Amino acid sequence: MEHDEIRHHCGLFGIYGHPEAVALTHLGLFAQQHRGQESAGICSSDGDQIRRYAGMGLVNEVFQPQHLEQLRNPIAIGHVRYSTTGSCNAANAQPLLVSYAAGQVAVAHNGNLINAARLREEYEQFGHIFLTSSDTEMITHLLAKPAHLEKPNQIGHVLNHLQGAYSLLFLFTDRLVAARDPEGFRPLCIGQMDNGAWVVASETCALDLIGAVYLRDVQPGEVITISAAGLQSEFFAHRPDGAAAQCIFEHIYFADPSSSIFGQNVHTVRVAMGRQLAREAPADGDIVIAVPNCARCAAIGFSHESGIPIERGFTTSHFALRSFILPDQSMRDRTVKLKLNVIKEAVRGRRVIVVEDSVVRGTTTRGKMGALREAGATEVHLRVASPPIRHGCYYGIDFPDKTKLVATDRSVEQIRDFLAVDSLAYLSVEGMLACVQDGGSQKFCTACFTGQYPIPIDQPVSKFALERHQLKMFNGT
Repeated sequence: MEHDEIRHHCGLFGIYGHPEAVALTHLGLFAQQHRGQESAGICSSDGDQIRRYAGMGLVNEVFQPQHLEQLRNPIAIGHVRYSTTGSCNAANAQPLLVSYAAGQVAVAHNGNLINAARLREEYEQFGHIFLTSSDTEMITHLLAKPAHLEKPNQIGHVLNHLQGAYSLLFLFTDRLVAARDPEGFRPLCIGQMDNGAWVVASETCALDLIGAVYLRDVQPGEVITISAAGLQSEFFAHRPDGAAAQCIFEHIYFADPSSSIFGQNVHTVRVAMGRQLAREAPADGDIVIAVPNCARCAAIGFSHESGIPIERGFTTSHFALRSFILPDQSMRDRTVKLKLNVIKEAVRGRRVIVVEDSVVRGTTTRGKMGALREAGATEVHLRVASPPIRHGCYYGIDFPDKTKLVATDRSVEQIRDFLAVDSLAYLSVEGMLACVQDGGSQKFCTACFTGQYPIPIDQPVSKFALERHQLKMFNGT
C-alpha cells in the first residue's frame, strides 16, 4: 500500500561518562522514536571492547532488560532508523559495528550520501567487500583505508570525501565522536548531565527526557571528540556564513514540537506557519481542525490569526497495528481508518477548514477529505502549511518518485479537483521562510518545493541503488 505520509529518516543518541549510559541511550531512543520505526540499535564500550545489540521494530520491541544489562557500559551510542538508502532489513540496522586496523568502531548516521554508489563501485574494484546495502557502510571503508589511517585528522579527512547530508556518531573503544556535514542539513545537538556526562542527540526532546541541559548544536563542518580529556572541537570544513541548507522539513513535519531545531522551537515555528497561512489564504468556515498529529501546531496558529475556533475533528489510535505488516489490502485499509477516524458530531453541518502540514501523493489526503464529507461537513476547505512538493529529496527524506507527487505537473486548481475539496491553498515559499529565517541569519534547503538543490545531483540517486548494485555483483552481470 502506498501511503501519503512523508517517511521519517533517523534519530541519533550518544552519551559519554555515565554509569547508566545504556539505559539513558534507551530512553533517548524512545524520545526520538518518531524519527524512525524500522529498526533500533545500541553499541556500548567499556573502554576496551564495543558490544552491539540491534533488531527490527520499535525500541520497546527490540530491547529487553537482559539486552540492556549485557550492554551496560559508560559510553554508548544508539540509532532509530527509517531507511532512505537500502531496504528495511536486519543487515542495515544501525549502529554498524566493524573491526579494522585501528580497532573497533561503531557508526550511526542520519542523512543520505549522494556519492555513496560511486565510491562503493570504486572501492569494490580494489577488493573491498560490502555486507549491507546502506550508504553508511561506505564510511567504515573510508575509515579503514590505509592512506586515511595515516592522517592526523582522520575523521575530517574521511568526511571531506562525502557528498550529501550526514549527522554522524562514531563510537571508538575510548571516545565518542560527533560530526555534521558542511551544509548543516540534519540537526545534532550537545547537552550535559549533572554528573558531567556529555550527551549528543538529533533532537533536544531526548535531552529533556533524561534531564540533560542543552548547550549548543554541533556546527556545520564540525567534528566533536569526547574523551577522558573532555570535549574537543575542530572543523574539517569552514562556512563563514553558517549553515547553508538546513532541512526545512524538520520544522514542518519531522521534529517533535517540544524540540528546538536549528536554534528555534518547533512548536513556535509551526504556529507561526499557521498564522502566516491564515494571512495568505483566509477561508470562510465555522471551525478549524487539524490533521493529526503534525498539523496541530499550524492549526492553532491558523485559528488564532483567523479568529475561527479550533475543534478536534479527527481521533487517532495509538494502539493500531502498523499497516505494512498486515497480510492483505483490506486489512491494511481498515487499519489506516483505525489510526485516523472522523468525529462526526464535531463536523456535521459545519463548514470545515482543515489544516494539513503537507501533501505528498494526495491519495490518503483525498480519503480524509472524503471522510469529512461522509460525516456531514457542508464544506471542506483545505489549507496546507507548506508549499506544494514538486521535486524529490536526495538528502535523507524518502519522498516517492516525483512522478507520484500530486503537485508534479498539476496546478493548485487541478490538485483541488483531485482532492475533491471546496477550496485549496498552500503556504508560499516566501511565507514559510519568513517563519524560520530569523531575519535572514539562517538558510534552509527548499529543494523539494523549488527544485534548487544546494548540492548538485550530477548522478542518478535512488533509495535502492546500492541494493540493485549488490544484486548485479552477486549475479556477475
